[in-house]
Amino acid sequence: MNFRDLVYRLYARRVEGRLDHDQVPKHIGVILDGNRRWAKASGGSAVQGHQAGADKISELLGWCSETDVEVVTLWMLSTDNFDRPEHELKPLLRIIENTVRNLAADGRWRVHHVGTLDLLPAETQLVLKEAEQSTSHVDGIIVNVAVGYGGRQEIADAVRSLLLEHAERGTTFEELAEIVSTDLISEHLYTRGQPDPDLVIRTSGEQRLSGFMLWQSAHSEYYFCEVFWPAFRKVDFLRALRDYSARHRRFGA
Repeated sequence: MNFRDLVYRLYARRVEGRLDHDQVPKHIGVILDGNRRWAKASGGSAVQGHQAGADKISELLGWCSETDVEVVTLWMLSTDNFDRPEHELKPLLRIIENTVRNLAADGRWRVHHVGTLDLLPAETQLVLKEAEQSTSHVDGIIVNVAVGYGGRQEIADAVRSLLLEHAERGTTFEELAEIVSTDLISEHLYTRGQPDPDLVIRTSGEQRLSGFMLWQSAHSEYYFCEVFWPAFRKVDFLRALRDYSARHRRFGA
């Protein structure tokens, strides 16, 4: 171990020691940003960057497990990402599939897909469905894998699901207009039954949500980290938790 690594570990331990575990967020959303820029800066390819980002996920979940986080949502592929060239999108989908398989095989996480399945290739859909089914019994951190996800698309899908459900019941438009509410729409979101994210972390220095969990993040705290996702360290994670715990959440009160 070199001197730099020793200093880093000591600092990380100091930050962790000062962390108030009673104030740890129960649901953390993470925008995994900066894979391609990390690869470019290190002289690698975009595919190498995406693979390095995928490898970082298991570390993150380990840190979350140590700090009593209950739900983690990982934005792995947005609906906008489908505009990328095919030579980059295909390898990215293979990396995502392998990552989801590994998460399911780990045995500690309950995998849940959030996103629009119909947008994804058949093989990717199958991997996501199998991972969700095989881990449904796991009593561990819920890991939402946001693949083919867009915040506006989620709201549109929720409204569509709500309309179809009540159409099958024979509810008239007038009756539906009387009962529609934010709670009713929430019951049709991809994350229904889960707590909304307390904290949203975005790496790479970008300070925008880009449509991530638009509905659920209404009262979330945000933490924007300068480092690219593959370079995200435990101390960066702990800093985000420390920053969150120091805030006084009033929820508009």
